[in-house]
Amino acid sequence: MTRVIVTGGAGFIGSHLCRTLLEKGYEVICIDNLYTGSKENIADLLQNSNFEFIKHDITDGIIINAEQIYNLACPASPVHYQNQPIQTIKTSTLGVWNMLNLAKKTKARFLQASTSEVYGDPSVHPQKESYWGNVNPIGIRACYDEGKRLAECLCMEFDRQHEAEIRVIRIFNTYGPNMALNDGRVISNFLVQAIKGDPITIYGDGSQTRSFQYVSDLVNGMIKMMEQDDFVGPVNLGNPGEFTIKELAEKVIKVCNSKSEIIYKPLPNDDPRKRKPDISLAKEKLDWEPIIPLDEGIIKTRDYFIERLKREK
Repeated sequence: MTRVIVTGGAGFIGSHLCRTLLEKGYEVICIDNLYTGSKENIADLLQNSNFEFIKHDITDGIIINAEQIYNLACPASPVHYQNQPIQTIKTSTLGVWNMLNLAKKTKARFLQASTSEVYGDPSVHPQKESYWGNVNPIGIRACYDEGKRLAECLCMEFDRQHEAEIRVIRIFNTYGPNMALNDGRVISNFLVQAIKGDPITIYGDGSQTRSFQYVSDLVNGMIKMMEQDDFVGPVNLGNPGEFTIKELAEKVIKVCNSKSEIIYKPLPNDDPRKRKPDISLAKEKLDWEPIIPLDEGIIKTRDYFIERLKREK
């Protein structure tokens, strides 16, 4: 039985990854400091004899034997990483350093969950892995954007200098069940507002674009990347369907049968105007592409938030 560590495993994406790995017959060790993760996300897994949860911050070292390490530990929402910018930097540097050293010692294959934010506010559209990005290194998003860029650098140096088995993915906007109510990301914000009947808040004029992938598509891509031999990456994992933020708001209002109105507020600093992945490399190397259309994924996520909001009352 393959033993796998998932850092950030109680988070939104991590919890889905843990669940899928268990279904595939892996032994899973979930490590999370619960800053943005929640034990509620993994409550159904705690009784599984092949699952272990360890509350731990990866900025402190840890010794555990495993064959694979998925490193997802890091706040990924602007609300959370801008609230704790220095801790976010430490997680993407010292934390990644610690987990890479663990991978080196145990000879584990290591997958780093990087992000489309390494492209910043891109001047190339769609974004290919060969594009170096357009990032403000001292802006309010830099703790996350530059932290992830440095994490990729660390991974590549471990690959070159220590011949570690490294895999790097760049995750584009992902959504689905287990997102936090206060996540701060656009789909969760819109769904919660629409279900409550509150005004839907668009920052800017709504013409900025994003591409949204359902979480099960991402998890499948992550596992394919981990199991791929002789390919380090980085590789984009995202849905190339491109929508304006206003189009997204209108879709959410429709699927929620909501009477919410749309209101507009100023665009935050350094917010990207466009975001769309070129997934040619993922198709070629991983035989992967997303299969869940946005309308279907929003309905699944809507149902989750309806139940979640009922429990919060």
